[in-house]
Amino acid sequence: MSEELIFLKSRPGVKGVSLPESGLTDEAIKKLIPEEMLRRDLPLPEVSELDCVRHFIRLSQMNFSVDTHFYPLGSCTMKYNPKVNEEIARLPGFTDLHPYEDENNIQGMLELLYNMEKHLCAIFGYDAFTLQPAAGAHGELTALMMIKAYHRDRGDAKRNKVIIPDSAHGTNPASVSMVGYQAVVVGSNGRGNLDIKALKTVVGDDTAGLMLTNPNTLGLFDEHILEAAEIIHKAGGLLYYDGANANANLGICRPADLGFDVAHFNLHKTFSTPHGGGGPGSGPVGVNKKLEPFLPIPRIVKDGSDFRFSPACRQAGISDFPRSIGKVHSFYGNVNVIVKAYAYIRSLGAKGLKQVSEKAVGNANYMMNRLKEHYWLPYDRTCQHEFVISAKWQKEKYGVKALDIAKRLIDYGFHPPTIYFPLIVEEALMIEPTESESKETIDAFCDAMITIAKECETNPDIVRSAPHDTPVRRLDEAKAAREPDLNYFGKSAF
Repeated sequence: MSEELIFLKSRPGVKGVSLPESGLTDEAIKKLIPEEMLRRDLPLPEVSELDCVRHFIRLSQMNFSVDTHFYPLGSCTMKYNPKVNEEIARLPGFTDLHPYEDENNIQGMLELLYNMEKHLCAIFGYDAFTLQPAAGAHGELTALMMIKAYHRDRGDAKRNKVIIPDSAHGTNPASVSMVGYQAVVVGSNGRGNLDIKALKTVVGDDTAGLMLTNPNTLGLFDEHILEAAEIIHKAGGLLYYDGANANANLGICRPADLGFDVAHFNLHKTFSTPHGGGGPGSGPVGVNKKLEPFLPIPRIVKDGSDFRFSPACRQAGISDFPRSIGKVHSFYGNVNVIVKAYAYIRSLGAKGLKQVSEKAVGNANYMMNRLKEHYWLPYDRTCQHEFVISAKWQKEKYGVKALDIAKRLIDYGFHPPTIYFPLIVEEALMIEPTESESKETIDAFCDAMITIAKECETNPDIVRSAPHDTPVRRLDEAKAAREPDLNYFGKSAF
């Protein structure tokens, strides 16, 4: 399809909207808007309303989405979002509230948020939660701020190092740096676990804590997690759990029971809230008793049969929690996301949440075993909700990279998986099927991957030059990132 048909719709004199005259004189306008900010002509596209609607609908149909395609992004849990949760979050009793509403008028919302914290405590084993953090990385930052406050409160300011495995999410070391700590990287062993021997060599009286994702980004449950927790705690450090992969263990094991003192969880992943496109997200943080005094304020407390924010007197700055790290988000977090996750938890219940993880783990292991004969499997052991295979064989034998395979998948109607992460696996393809997908969809994806593996042998050029059946062919991604052209009148990418 030509650029003309897809994008350039503007025709001189065509209008899609009619606005009344302002009725203001030039002098009045100059008083309202500074002269240097006035524009006499606004060169926007000139299209009819119908052509505009058709243009954007057509563009939307060219996109991948969870509602239209299988979205196997590893470590992102792009699962189906039940529409009933969307409808519940759109109820006027939620959407028409104002953050400055008197507490007496929002008792229903406060009760929901209070109950949500209690549900998360039960699911993950913690004594208290904050719902303020807006996303996973924000939850990491909040957790590390509490760890730092805990050590300082004990007069232990010399602790300035946080240990991170080499398989960690990239946000982990970034969060460590933001709170003024130093990241210490520890390697993985041949089974994909944290290397315990290496861990022992870096732990000391300057260790503030250990950040760990379990299951990790390889999709593997760490077989030595209890020993690692004992090593860190004996040294006086704390354990932080990156809960991005919590979709693997709902109702099966709780991070608090494994020794993690603090953890964040992504409601927008684990509890089926729309995820991607920049947000919104929600990354609540749970803590055990030793860290509870440092939770962000305000906190929602139950006062008899009523619910209120504490501190009770916000204007005077009186705090019922004097050791709190303070606010980390305006008001009380992304409440609309929290409502959707609350509806998801309540609709499934304890039994249903466990089934979520059981099916996610079953789907991943089924896919891994179908594909491991066709792609290199760096860690051949039972995986959790995701797994990592590699295009190492295809690269070495036929010059086909993971990026090429990802592009070729688009021709088969599938969104590509995560590629080149985790960094410790060469030519990584990280696949997470979630619990949402049927066996028919999973088999179709595996069939496409196997077909592509055969194409790498018989016709590698067709893979290296993919995609072929898309409106936009393969772009120069480095140039697109360094020299983005977002101007309507700029050179078109088509």
